[in-house]
Amino acid sequence: MFHVAKHKTAMSQEDGLKKVISHAKEYGFVFPSSEIYDGLSAAYDYGQLGSELKNNIKNYWWTAMVRMNDNIVGIDASIFMHPKTWKASGHVDAFNDPLIDNKDSKKRYRADVLIEDHIAKIEKKIDKDVAKGLKRFGDDFNEAEFRATNTNVLRRKKTIDEINEKFKNAMNAEDLAGVKALIEELEIVCPVSGSKNWTDVRQFNLMFSTELGAVSGDSGVIYLRPETAQGIFVNYLNVQKSGRMKLPFGIAQIGKAFRNEIIARQFIFRMREFEQMEMQFFVKPGDQGEWYEYWKTERIKWHSTLGLGDENYKFHDHVKLAHYADAACDIEFDFPMGFKELEGIHSRTDFDLKSHEEFSGKKLRFFDPETKESFVPYVVETSIGLDRMFLAVLSSSFKEEDLGEGNSRTVLSIPYALAPVKVAILPLVKKDGLPEKAREVISKLRLNHNCQYDEKDGIGRRYRRQDAIGTPLCVTIDHDSLNDHSVTVRERDGMTQERILISELPAYVESRVGMATLF
Repeated sequence: MFHVAKHKTAMSQEDGLKKVISHAKEYGFVFPSSEIYDGLSAAYDYGQLGSELKNNIKNYWWTAMVRMNDNIVGIDASIFMHPKTWKASGHVDAFNDPLIDNKDSKKRYRADVLIEDHIAKIEKKIDKDVAKGLKRFGDDFNEAEFRATNTNVLRRKKTIDEINEKFKNAMNAEDLAGVKALIEELEIVCPVSGSKNWTDVRQFNLMFSTELGAVSGDSGVIYLRPETAQGIFVNYLNVQKSGRMKLPFGIAQIGKAFRNEIIARQFIFRMREFEQMEMQFFVKPGDQGEWYEYWKTERIKWHSTLGLGDENYKFHDHVKLAHYADAACDIEFDFPMGFKELEGIHSRTDFDLKSHEEFSGKKLRFFDPETKESFVPYVVETSIGLDRMFLAVLSSSFKEEDLGEGNSRTVLSIPYALAPVKVAILPLVKKDGLPEKAREVISKLRLNHNCQYDEKDGIGRRYRRQDAIGTPLCVTIDHDSLNDHSVTVRERDGMTQERILISELPAYVESRVGMATLF
């Protein structure tokens, strides 16, 4: 048996993220953009293994969302859209984040994030109280009762509720002075300087603008899209008519979005150029509550199937609802820097389609042939950040394992179906016809699975290299393979080995690492 060392202290969180970043660069997952020119802030390139992992995550989401649902179809809308699109959506006037600077460190922060991080610290204290209760009472411990009755827990929950109420009221009233007053009341300090010397809170628009046309000033301003949802809404009628779609139905999309973020830190968690995997589900007015709960359940199932640890997920209801929503929550994941948003689920009402009706002058209605009614559908949205999902998989998979007797290994325990390299083909030696046999084997697999051929160094070192990039299966071709037409297959997680006939290898590999294993 081996021991996996994994700690979540404040110090190790920072160290853990540094290790993940270093590993990602060393093995070709993620590189800083334009690194030879000293990089570009909050922009990253995906390397040879990172692009494979990213594509596999996309494939899993697209398969689950589009292929496995009869009433959901996919599109790929343009990044450039008519400027009225963003006026109708509210982004031009209201796509702002509350900005605050620390006068001593000169660092810039989102004021709402400072408050949310303060609340998270109180929640961690509650978790510590619960852990103490478990240690004290052992098997007799009733966590639900403890949380409902313990004095310290109740006091901390009351504090959180009071902060949330003040925060909600200030944000809803767009009272930026009230937001600053709350930061001062909570005595929140700058993480860098440790001081409470804050500027006033002011609004910061996140839109990137450019100009359409060859000559500057001769054409109107257009925007790089800050979200992918509007591409779905402006195509709602096209899809509904061309696909003969009936309510309820969904439109899915994977695409790039751009935001001029106040804070773009913590590796690829928050970037100015990012990808979203998003689905807008159109329903009858009045049915949105039922479908909102349905998609909450379905989306957490999708995450749970990957086996990254159910304890690493939690729902977080929004304190301040967006202008278009009547219900909203996040699925948060325990990243190296703590629980942060991974996916958002929103009940968007009929705001978007009604607004586009108004600004375009086109009717975006659904005619129900049964009731003979014509109405604007309501929308339930699921939206997950692809880059954040990538980081969730990478960070939770990174392990340093003590194998005993002075041996250790670094391994990425990436879910098998998502691994960038599915199979490594390893001839035991570089002679005696083994490389040729290995090439024969790889030709049977590479059409369906990304394979890697490796003949350098001893077999043990090659196993370790494959562990470090998360390869689920290593296939070793030895001298016996030439006679018995079998190979040794070594599994990553348990490091077990078994002998498999080459003729049975394609079916075996598919049964272990194919996308179907997730469904």
